[in-house]
Amino acid sequence: MKINAKITRWLRIIHRDLGFLVVGVTLVYGISGIFLNHLDGKDPAFHTEEKTVTLSSGWSEETLPDAWNINGLPPLKSVKQIDSTHYRLMLNGGIGIYNSENGIANYEIHRKKAFIYWINRLHYSRVKGWSPVADVFAGILLFLAVSGLFIVKGKKGIAGSGKWYLLAGLLFPILWICLS
Repeated sequence: MKINAKITRWLRIIHRDLGFLVVGVTLVYGISGIFLNHLDGKDPAFHTEEKTVTLSSGWSEETLPDAWNINGLPPLKSVKQIDSTHYRLMLNGGIGIYNSENGIANYEIHRKKAFIYWINRLHYSRVKGWSPVADVFAGILLFLAVSGLFIVKGKKGIAGSGKWYLLAGLLFPILWICLS
């Protein structure tokens, strides 16, 4: 496919300028994507501290908040009975379980890792007004992908060895899905 030199020149200019424009957003999506690919059951945007404390045994749903709050523990929002001996503790920034038979309370507190938290929210388009930005970014990426096909000429371009790389790049995700 032969493309006019003037069109190729403009493709290069627009490709270059849009490429520079989206570097920051690309870094956000790339870094966030790496974190999201390695969740392993835990949200990478939070640091979790697991703790155990021994209180007196025998506290009930009604009396547990008073006992909890005088021990300097994380603020307790509510207590819900699970069964005859266990109570769910809803903490400010965490959750736990109190065993009324032995007085042991196991709880975990979650603290936000601000940078990771916000880039993940951008990645998921959960920041007000970000969806149109994400759509424009996706459109620019599509343009960069397609325009890039026509920028390189000759034996390294789409008419030469480039077609095999393009084919491999298209087949890779298709085969991954089919073989998974």
